[in-house]
Amino acid sequence: MIRTTLKISGMMCGMCEAHVNDAIRAAFPVRKVSSSHVKGETVVLSEAPLDAEKLKRTVNASGYIFLSAAEETVEKKGFLSGLFGK
Repeated sequence: MIRTTLKISGMMCGMCEAHVNDAIRAAFPVRKVSSSHVKGETVVLSEAPLDAEKLKRTVNASGYIFLSAAEETVEKKGFLSGLFGK
């Protein structure tokens, strides 16, 4: 699983967060997307890496300003993973 954290300027409220989330969901096959106007960021979980240039275009076309993106691989954790280990 890939976690992509976007820094975005211009989100001022919950509706802005929803607008960014909807735009990303429409443009990419994502597992989960959540935004925070307070932090100025959007976190996207996907099975494969996302095209950073397309992310930038998608955010900017939505009326917000794409500042940066950072990607990291995360381990998918199941409900019982803590009980049974690896």
